[in-house]
Amino acid sequence: MHHFEYNNGILCAEDIPIDDIARDVGTPFYCYSSATLERHFRVFAQAFKRPGALIAYSVKANSNLSVVRTLAKAGAGADVVSRGELRRALTAGVAANRIVFSGVGKTREEMAEALEVGIYQFNVESEPELEALSQVSQAMNKMAPITLRINPDVDAGTHEKITTGRAENKFGIAWGKAREIYRDAASLPGLKIVGVDVHIGSQITALDPFEQAFKKVSGLVKDLRADGHDIQRLDLGGGLGIPYASKGKIPPHPDQYASMIERVTDGLDVQLIFEPGRLIVGNAGLLVSRVIYIKHGENRHFVILDAAMNDLIRPALYDAHHDILPIVEPAQNAVQMPFDVVGPVCETGDRFAQNCNLPPLRSGDLVAIMSTGAYGAVQSCEYNTRPLIPEVMVRGGQMAVIRRRPSYEDMLASEPIADWLN
Repeated sequence: MHHFEYNNGILCAEDIPIDDIARDVGTPFYCYSSATLERHFRVFAQAFKRPGALIAYSVKANSNLSVVRTLAKAGAGADVVSRGELRRALTAGVAANRIVFSGVGKTREEMAEALEVGIYQFNVESEPELEALSQVSQAMNKMAPITLRINPDVDAGTHEKITTGRAENKFGIAWGKAREIYRDAASLPGLKIVGVDVHIGSQITALDPFEQAFKKVSGLVKDLRADGHDIQRLDLGGGLGIPYASKGKIPPHPDQYASMIERVTDGLDVQLIFEPGRLIVGNAGLLVSRVIYIKHGENRHFVILDAAMNDLIRPALYDAHHDILPIVEPAQNAVQMPFDVVGPVCETGDRFAQNCNLPPLRSGDLVAIMSTGAYGAVQSCEYNTRPLIPEVMVRGGQMAVIRRRPSYEDMLASEPIADWLN
């Protein structure tokens, strides 16, 4: 569910007509609904009956400070994968002892900063990382709380570029070496083993891959305890999908997901940790764009927008499908026809939808590309010297610009010309 609905013929973000926002900030822009963020977090958190679970929002999905603070105020911790994300989480008000640090390439500088502020745990992904973290924590006279991210060799059944739990993926410790590496970790100074971590991918729309992976790591917890390790936490990552398209597959509800986890982990006596991202923010945001031209070719018809692949790269990168809605509600009997919805960037891949049935549109009309709250703004860039677009948040009848559009002067000023060229 989200809080973007037609009211008096105009698509609204909560109580604000989107065309009003467009007049204030220009197009294109991202718009997020506070009520949707809060509702999605609450539905996920309340699905788990076992007390003490840590819901560590995956900051990489949408790292805007206002988004992270909204979720922190709702009770979320944070899952971060870089020094910058760690600073964002802290700046947004997430307590350090509710932050987990994931990622395959943590630098020693990142480790030191995370140790200094006192994060909850490091999710370690390799033997070299273990050794580096041991050396850094020793030098700082600190103990680093660690889990090892175990790769269970389970195919999540999702897109090739967002699956992370197969043996050939770069993530995690190989399943067959898990107990051996836990033994090695226990012998390294400066490290405190606290749990096990697993994450098998993103936008997963069935429970079976999760259940396969979680059964394997639940068995591993028992084996590790038998080996003498004090396993207190089980980090199950994120990855539960959302419905991206009106005709797409509907993923399991968080209640179904939680019920499966309670059954699989029954009797383990561990703190459960989750790292949801897309599930919380995906449908809490949309991208608003204005039609520049309608172009009719011999065999295809094009809607050319002022948004482009540099603003939303998911369709070009993952062949992702997003519903596209006109801001002005079409008449019920409006005749629809297939369009390719494209942007102005000089790339054939600059396309948001192919053969998308839309009602009649004209130059100047506004459209909303739905379900873009996750991996939209965070993956944007300035390709073709196009400014990063604004992000707007609404709460009821209030609106705030939470990332401004830079001017061309701002962009050019960040690139000093080499002295010898002046």
